Amino acid sequence: MAGSSTPAAGGGGRPPLFATEKPKRMVAYRLYACTIFAGILLIWVYRATHIPPREGNSLGWRASLGLLVADVLFGLYWVLTLSVRWNPIRRTTFKDRLAGSYGEDQLPGVDIFVCAADPALEPPMLVISTVLSVMAYDYPPEKLNVYLSDDAGSAVTFYALYEASEFAKHWIPFCKNYKVEPRSPAAYFAEAATPHDACSPQESLRMKELYKDLTDRVNSVVHAGKIPEVPESNRRGFSEWNETISSEDHPSIIQILIDRNERKTVDVDGNVLPTLVYMAREKRPQEKHNFKAGSLNALIRVSSVISNSPVIMNVDCDMYSNNSESIRDALCFFLDEEQGQDIGFVQYPQNFDNVVHNDIYGNPINVVNELDHPCLDGWGGMCYYGTGCFHRRETLCGQIYSKDYKEDWARGVGTAQSADELEEMSKSLVTCTYEHNTPWGIETGVRYGCPLEDVITGLQIQCRGWRSVYYNPVRKGFLGMAPTSLGQILIQHKRWSEGFLQISLSNYSPFLLGHGKIKLGLQMGYSVCGFWALNSLPTFYYAIIPSLCFLGGVSVFPEITSPWIIPFGYVAVAAYSCSLAESLQCGDTAVEWWNAQRMWFFRRTTSYLLAAIDTFGGMLGVSESGFDLTVKVNDSQALERYKKGKMEFGPISGMFVILSTIALFNLVCMVAGLGRVLWFEGAEGLGPLFLQAVLCVAIVAINAPVYEALFFRKDSGSLPSFVTLISLCFVSSLCLQAI
Repeated sequence: MAGSSTPAAGGGGRPPLFATEKPKRMVAYRLYACTIFAGILLIWVYRATHIPPREGNSLGWRASLGLLVADVLFGLYWVLTLSVRWNPIRRTTFKDRLAGSYGEDQLPGVDIFVCAADPALEPPMLVISTVLSVMAYDYPPEKLNVYLSDDAGSAVTFYALYEASEFAKHWIPFCKNYKVEPRSPAAYFAEAATPHDACSPQESLRMKELYKDLTDRVNSVVHAGKIPEVPESNRRGFSEWNETISSEDHPSIIQILIDRNERKTVDVDGNVLPTLVYMAREKRPQEKHNFKAGSLNALIRVSSVISNSPVIMNVDCDMYSNNSESIRDALCFFLDEEQGQDIGFVQYPQNFDNVVHNDIYGNPINVVNELDHPCLDGWGGMCYYGTGCFHRRETLCGQIYSKDYKEDWARGVGTAQSADELEEMSKSLVTCTYEHNTPWGIETGVRYGCPLEDVITGLQIQCRGWRSVYYNPVRKGFLGMAPTSLGQILIQHKRWSEGFLQISLSNYSPFLLGHGKIKLGLQMGYSVCGFWALNSLPTFYYAIIPSLCFLGGVSVFPEITSPWIIPFGYVAVAAYSCSLAESLQCGDTAVEWWNAQRMWFFRRTTSYLLAAIDTFGGMLGVSESGFDLTVKVNDSQALERYKKGKMEFGPISGMFVILSTIALFNLVCMVAGLGRVLWFEGAEGLGPLFLQAVLCVAIVAINAPVYEALFFRKDSGSLPSFVTLISLCFVSSLCLQAI
């Protein structure tokens, strides 16, 4: 990105640790945005002045009024999106200066939280590969403390972590001696990976055999569901489990598997290892546990007793560290003496390592990571994702920023206590009743009461005066697993959009909570996601009504010879051309861009629509929000279909009925509508209906995978015949409206 580079001024004789770059291309983008806005205004004028009379044309009158409302909503939403592109910046860190300014002994301690919830959906080997990747950071091990929260209280997960703690004695020195990247053994030993140049084939093979033995042992326990006998010296931890424990009913379990205060906990080279802690907070059926937010708050309290590091990083169990220097990059922002005092958290982007070329689900999010998020950073506040984020501990504990605030980077647990004492002290902090009548989940820790606890927590931190930073290095900081079935993706986006809408309609709305505390551009940036669900309403209207009118021969757009067609054509062509150019610029292919447009349409007409319905239903007391885990296990046949570009519909869902109804309806409208016009009026009859025909054809093209799943595919990832029958009933009803 070309532009001017502005280093943060250093203080106290130390050079700046990061620089901020502003691109020059924004002049062209802002000019383009102004022309789009002019086109939108002209469309509004057309809609307001071309409403047909009600008498004798009831369908056209009602459709035109609805399209006026839809176009106004689209235009207002587009104005919100301007904030996401209006003020981009890019960050550069100087890790060499960090090393020159701070010795290894001066660097702050870092507590790393890994969250897991269900060993059936999140395989233990996936979890411990993430744990091992963060244990092997290029950072002084005596300053690293890794915590695994196992909300299921699974003995199998604990066994896997115990085995990982033994394997770490070999894996960590291997990574550091040979500068291995990535430091997740699963990723490193994947088929596509090759041994590092500094590592001999023999050494790589030896480590691969050790990892294979670890994998075999853990997987055999997973399949058997029974823990094998362990050495007497390590049996203490396993005694916590008995036959009465279940995933929803178990006591507090805290186990320090690696305690650096013990001399024997060193790696094979004799070096100290990072502290490793297993935590399962108490869960009882009659008590709310607040999902991941409750888990993170429990980790904050437990870590305050065991290590109390000033920096906290949290990562999901399926998002391993891909860059061993991520901690040092984050510290360049926190430790900069001139510009770092008010930085509350540093957010890395989400990236995925399981997506294939020309991914059918539009999973590559390069445009979002490269263009959208740097603009939120430009307004002083990248949002908190909930994974891949470094926080000051004090910001999560409710600290309000002031110019007088000074961070104690040397903080930590002052007195050395035995592991047994620390475990007993910690257990009392994660009982079901500990948070009763306390500010936890309200003003302290991660916020409760919303599916997007991470976003609202980040917003609260920013409203307390802290800035956040978005950092997207060349070598990605974290890589995770993207959903590879349509059902998983739609459920995930329903949860996200429902959470965003709940925030936007509550007292925690960026425009209410953030008024006078964060910049207007950032308030608008939050609202782009906040109104995903509401924007589904005009999208759904556009997916049905123009095609319905096309079938009935009712024109709701300007005739092809009318000058009023220019703003409609310009806005559509310019917007999609710019979108395609940006995708190509960010490394996507044209096919990936087209697939992303399809998924945009699918999400708006299903996930976002149902999220809006459920949100308003919840406000009326009709429905209640839940929390759905995204499955991290893929069926082998489904995975093969995904690699071949076949969309996996997965378990039957009401969302698929909506998708198939829209697809079949537009197919009927296209065929019957074109046939009617050409039969009775000839090609000239298409003039008043040209834009409607184009829109109908575009929707049919977008729905190509739906038609394939309905009529041609016979595999388990297709749609069953009764979905077709239900959809045809709805289609018949809609077609009667046109008649």
